[in-house]
Amino acid sequence: MGFKVTDKDDQSNKPRKDYSSAKPHPIDVHVGSRVRIRRGIKQLSQEKLGKLLGLTFQQIQKYEKGTNRIGASRLYEISQILAVPVQFFYDDMPMSDETHGTPGFSESESEPNFSEFLSSREGIELNRAFQQITDPKVRRNVIELVRAMADKQSD
Repeated sequence: MGFKVTDKDDQSNKPRKDYSSAKPHPIDVHVGSRVRIRRGIKQLSQEKLGKLLGLTFQQIQKYEKGTNRIGASRLYEISQILAVPVQFFYDDMPMSDETHGTPGFSESESEPNFSEFLSSREGIELNRAFQQITDPKVRRNVIELVRAMADKQSD
């Protein structure tokens, strides 16, 4: 007795993609990157988040890379610790053929990958510092300065 594994989805009769290879599923990668972004904003180390969840920091690393999937109950726990709704982890999801053309799961090839930048150390530090600026004029000046520097660099 056991399950018969087919390459067809019973409901749509479309072939299913095989994600059993070493490459993580794009949705798992996106959700993990959103965990990393929020953890960085909250200034919580992987080790501290792991302790709060009863996990090792290595498990948190695997979640953030998308190597290991985050189950629904675990994602809920993470959302409670990081003080965001579960939907936060799915926001700005890219669309691609790998996600079966589901809306919200891709970025065009010409668009920069914002979530990748935001989850980097520089992106988190920049975000944190920018949020501390309370004067709207100063914030606008910072944005204009960064744009001017980027334009000059592309010349």
